[in-house]
Amino acid sequence: MTHEVHAELVANVLRVIVKAGDTVAEGDTLVLLESMKMEIPVPAEIAGTVTEVAVNEGDVVTEGDLIASITKT
Repeated sequence: MTHEVHAELVANVLRVIVKAGDTVAEGDTLVLLESMKMEIPVPAEIAGTVTEVAVNEGDVVTEGDLIASITKT
């Protein structure tokens, strides 16, 4: 089962913390977004293996944009 993580607001991608192939636990931070001078961590909603990271540092995401995909282990 693959789970997609989507942006919930318009923001800049400040830092990408994971890469494809990384194993994450539920709650681990995948990326840090920045909006209105606030850092917003985007957590993994399930434990598993990151299969895709769809953003790069410096990108701008809007609500609904794909951030990452995780395959449940």
